[in-house]
Amino acid sequence: MQRVVLHVDMDYFYAAIEERENPELQGKAVVICMLSGRSELSGAVSTCNYVAREAEIRAGMPCSRAKKLSPDAVFLPVRKDFYTSVSDRIMEILRSYADVRENGDAFEQISIDEAFLEITEKTGWDFSLAFDIGNQIKKEIKEREKLTCSVGIGPNKLIAKMASSVKKPNGITVVSPDRLESFLWPLKVSKLWGIGDITAGKLQEMGIFTIKDLAEHDVIDLVSTFGKTRGIWLKQAAAGIDDSPLKERGGSEQIGRIATLPEDTLDIKLIFPLLDRLAGDVISKLGSRELSFRVVTVTVINSNFRMYTKSRTLNHPAYSKEVLLEVAREILHAFLSESQAEFRRVGVRVGELQKRTGQKSLFDY
Repeated sequence: MQRVVLHVDMDYFYAAIEERENPELQGKAVVICMLSGRSELSGAVSTCNYVAREAEIRAGMPCSRAKKLSPDAVFLPVRKDFYTSVSDRIMEILRSYADVRENGDAFEQISIDEAFLEITEKTGWDFSLAFDIGNQIKKEIKEREKLTCSVGIGPNKLIAKMASSVKKPNGITVVSPDRLESFLWPLKVSKLWGIGDITAGKLQEMGIFTIKDLAEHDVIDLVSTFGKTRGIWLKQAAAGIDDSPLKERGGSEQIGRIATLPEDTLDIKLIFPLLDRLAGDVISKLGSRELSFRVVTVTVINSNFRMYTKSRTLNHPAYSKEVLLEVAREILHAFLSESQAEFRRVGVRVGELQKRTGQKSLFDY
């Protein structure tokens, strides 16, 4: 069956969020690091913006090496919880554009900053309409989160994923079924999504250097070298064939909201109304998908831009706003008793999500 699949990949996600939070970083090389704590720059680069990439800084590189390549770069620690809260909001935007199905398989988040969504029904297999939807998604993310993304559109996940990297950053690429060969075949075989360095090396030893070479290679030879499953997959992928479905994530998923207070404060009368609104938004999203939660996490960012999180796990799944607010307020009281710096932003997030059962838990009465 013909499909229309869209892949959204956020542009240099962690660094872009830091630029958004601190506009003074824009135009500078920004490097986000996983720091070990042994010394100031002991650790590895998690990601960086495009200014830093021009200095040949790459993910996985030691931060000390990155410092030598770009002495004036700004080095920041990873704030995973904060980035996750932004990701949660973006994923809800993307989910709203996906086809609606009873089994929920029209959306698949594959990392904190990228996801697939199927829009076959919404487009009626019209790739020009899919292009319009892709642009609308880009516009909404830009307006609501002040971030850019790159979009790939194709007849399956394989093509959509590869297409999204063609015009990064902030681009959109459509590969309709009639363009599969012209899109795929000129590319190096190492560019085929799902092929690692070892497989690419073996293919090159077999005289296969481009995806066209792979598409035209004898499938029996591929099967004898890579095994039946892998060999057949290589042959099909080179032709742009991919029937893999979109798969909804399981219980590790989270839904959260975070917002800035009207002013930096420790006044509970100013903080609780915002917490109430955020909890309402979270419960609304849970309700639309008939989900319950077991973990409640509250995030605070203080006036010094330091972020802190605390979580509580419930004994039973719940899905009422009252339960969420009660637990979130308890956590917030703990923060207030410990903090001397005023709060700038507050967030609430729920985790260990699962489909609701017909019976309420005691927490919901």
